[in-house]
Amino acid sequence: MDNPIDAYWELALREVKLQLAGNGFDAYLVESVKAAGELVLGEILPALQPKTVSWGGSATLVATGLHERIAADGGFAVLDPWDKSLSADEKYELRRRALLVDCYFSGANAITAEGALVNLDMYGNRCGAITFGPRNVIVLVGRNKLVPDLERAMNRVKEYSAPVNAMRLDMKTPCAKTGYCMDCDSPQRICNVWTITEKCLPKGRIKVVLINEDLGL
Repeated sequence: MDNPIDAYWELALREVKLQLAGNGFDAYLVESVKAAGELVLGEILPALQPKTVSWGGSATLVATGLHERIAADGGFAVLDPWDKSLSADEKYELRRRALLVDCYFSGANAITAEGALVNLDMYGNRCGAITFGPRNVIVLVGRNKLVPDLERAMNRVKEYSAPVNAMRLDMKTPCAKTGYCMDCDSPQRICNVWTITEKCLPKGRIKVVLINEDLGL
């Protein structure tokens, strides 16, 4: 076998896709980050026909290039809270307004083998959007986010995702210096709001694109 690692993950992701579908999510499985972008642009968005679009901070979304391609398309009203030209207050306001867009893009901090999405936020805007508000949510998930159960999911977030994200964002938190969670009281703490999405209601509102590559944090 030429690619046993990819073959292993494809089997695991197929099972998760079935679990997600059973939990009411629309689930897709693609082999690459490029294929994920083409799926979203060529199939999912044309079916949804959103007028307004926004996103949370997601390294996986950045890897797909979707945020740039959507912004350049001109066919959508884009609310971009990550626009570096905006002030902190303007970014915060866009995060509020993004809760009512037609389509919201997000990554996931972890996904369990039983098909539950696990996320941890600083402000809660990404968690809030996944939970309720936007008419549709598209979640892009690399295979490295797959864990056996909820306990492992939460451990992954606190022990790896949060410290690395704090470093990525140049946050002045203890974990950015130590590399592990200190359960801090820092003003820049990014670990404030948990969500565990076990089921999707209404059915199909959340579309999960599983990508057979290691992506994001």
